[in-house]
Amino acid sequence: MINYPKVAIVILNWNGKLFLQKFLPSVFSSSYPNLTIIVGDNDSTDGSVEFIKEFFPLVNIISNEKNFGFAQGYNKILNQVSADYFILLNSDVEVTPHWIEPVITLMESDATIAIAQPKIKAFYRKTHFEYAGAAGCFIDSLAYPFCRGRVFDSVEEDKGQYNNDIEIFWATGCALFIKAPVWKKLNGLDDAFFAHMEEIDLCWRAKNLGYRVMYCGSSTVYHVGGGTLNVESPFKTYLNFRNNLYLIKKNIHPTKAIILIILRFVLDFIALLKFLIEGKTQNAMAVSKAHWHVINAFFNGSIKYNKQVVSQPNTVGRYKGSIVWDYFVLGKKKFSGLK
Repeated sequence: MINYPKVAIVILNWNGKLFLQKFLPSVFSSSYPNLTIIVGDNDSTDGSVEFIKEFFPLVNIISNEKNFGFAQGYNKILNQVSADYFILLNSDVEVTPHWIEPVITLMESDATIAIAQPKIKAFYRKTHFEYAGAAGCFIDSLAYPFCRGRVFDSVEEDKGQYNNDIEIFWATGCALFIKAPVWKKLNGLDDAFFAHMEEIDLCWRAKNLGYRVMYCGSSTVYHVGGGTLNVESPFKTYLNFRNNLYLIKKNIHPTKAIILIILRFVLDFIALLKFLIEGKTQNAMAVSKAHWHVINAFFNGSIKYNKQVVSQPNTVGRYKGSIVWDYFVLGKKKFSGLK
């Protein structure tokens, strides 16, 4: 690659001083020559900004006046950033020195490639893929997301089985590469999501316009995961159930969306009962709360069907089967076992 497009790594931070201390040095070891490193701070109170100013004075800091969450927080920060490519990078990610070049080379090779992700491996178990992204992300017929290398709680060891570059449906938000003009064309992330699955919505909207989303197997980063919200958090449960239904409402034609959401309500109710049986009353209430907010969104119009769809939207990465059926009934625990 002779010409190096301008790349801006943007790390959204909220009280992540410990992660910044641990992982900013790896970001600075990135070998890509035309690079700007930015920390967008969501009104942290843990001394994050002061730490960066003292120990990483070359980092550009853009501060939000309050914690706007992941989606709106990034939107406000990236409105102030100029580059050819944005990399949305979580603060709890350790990168490798040459992680940027392969992804940019891949994206530069095809004008229709708008978004991409590297291989995501677990920081505390570096032999294995990491839950949030693994080796590329997909979605099934019922809009359940899953990953190559991670289906529900079954995470595979990385034995080089997913080193090939492939087209996927969505890219993980923990290390997401996007062409800046496409980001602007899509108006960034949807603020209504706050956090969780907003990157799936971004990719889905891009694919509805005919763009491609890619996985680059020759780039690797290591993700801690669960750095902001614990996996058992009722608020995280609420966001996951609500936002997954928002995805359907926004990106599938209204007639099909209504049918699918009704079916998902039934399946979600089974999940609610499971939470109750396990004694996780607050998580069960979170599912119910999510449903009420989705119903409310139907009537007040706060979440609308996205009409920006080309005549032939890109559906590569949409699994025609049911990942729930395949995993829990048929016992297919690996991506390689799906057809």
